[in-house]
Amino acid sequence: MNEQPQPLAARWSFHRRDRRSVRRAREFARAALGDWRVGPRADDVLLCVSELATNAVLHGVPPGRGFGLRLVLHPDGTLRIEVHDSGAGPETVRVPEAEAVAESEHGRGLLLVGAVADKWGVDGRRPGKTVWAEFDVGARPGAP
Repeated sequence: MNEQPQPLAARWSFHRRDRRSVRRAREFARAALGDWRVGPRADDVLLCVSELATNAVLHGVPPGRGFGLRLVLHPDGTLRIEVHDSGAGPETVRVPEAEAVAESEHGRGLLLVGAVADKWGVDGRRPGKTVWAEFDVGARPGAP
């Protein structure tokens, strides 16, 4: 039997398709990380929240819709962030070549996510996709 581990803590927020939502998503995440006493990797997590939220606003969310941000802290110390969008676009995310990014003002977001997260990926959903990143923030034997 393959059981999913129960999260120690989880939070969810919804944000409109608006550039100000990136700041709001980061503030929401910062509050959760503070409540959960996630210190050493907090800057990495917040950077990834910003980058994934920006990608959702710019590329994944149709007009009139929004994106969801889910934060999950597991007892083994894994912190997972997920950005859920409802765009009808592809269920894959293209990571540009590093050389092309060096010549561009855009396209660094997922390279940054890949550089600081322990793992990241994309899961399809209908409609849209979920882009996620995971971080080892240290074992959490008790409540946050």
